[in-house]
This record gives sequence, structure tokens and C-alpha cells, in this order.
Amino acid sequence: MELQYTMSIDHITEENLTALFKAVEWESAKFPEQLVEAIKGSHTVITAWDGNRLVGLANALSDGALTAYFHYVLVDPTYHGKGIGKEMMHRMLKKYSGFQTKVLISYPNVVDFYEKLGFTKEDGPTPMYISDLI
Repeated sequence: MELQYTMSIDHITEENLTALFKAVEWESAKFPEQLVEAIKGSHTVITAWDGNRLVGLANALSDGALTAYFHYVLVDPTYHGKGIGKEMMHRMLKKYSGFQTKVLISYPNVVDFYEKLGFTKEDGPTPMYISDLI
């Protein structure tokens, strides 16, 4: 297996993007057209490919100067443990290294993963949502 990483969205399709989101059981997969538009509207997208198969994706939303928010970081479960998420995040953190704030919201089961990348939990602020995905 030789994985390819890219910062291009040229090969992302509704089908391969939806398949990846379904593989990780994320509700966003139920909205394929909006999901594609969301990825196209990202400040940065890094994808991991095994041949023509999309196996990982990370995206960032940013003001372009001070803050980067890492919204999606996902890897097909059959590819877990191969360093794909770590590689995508290293590339993201390198790209945004000069930014003052880098933020994400983590599910409890992957907090340790992000802590190993240098993220810390913060007491005080509370993430808040209005979401139709729940």
C-alpha cells in the first residue's frame, strides 16, 4: 500500500466523499451535495488516497491570518493505525504554524490522539452548536 497525500480537491467526488463519511458513520454523509460544497469552501483540504480510493480527509476553516479551525479529520476505519490521521494533521499544523490559534473539537475517544499532536484541553470555553445533524 502506497498512500498519496494531496492538497488538491480535484479528485474529490460526491461518491468518494460520501463513501468516506459513511465509513466513519458521520451524519454529514446524508447530505452529499452540501458536503461537497463544504469541502470546496474550506481554506485547506488534505486528502489521503490508496490508488483511487479516498481513505482520509482533513480540512481547515480559517480567517487566513490568526486562526485555523480543523473541522473534519477522518480516516476510513479499515486504514486506522497506519499513521494517516497523524500525517494529515502534521501537514495541517505545518501549514498553519504561524497562526496564533489552532482549534478543533474532539470526540472523547480521540482526545489522546490530538494531545499527542500538541493540542490541550481548555477549561472554560464551552463548544456550542445549532445543528440539524443530531
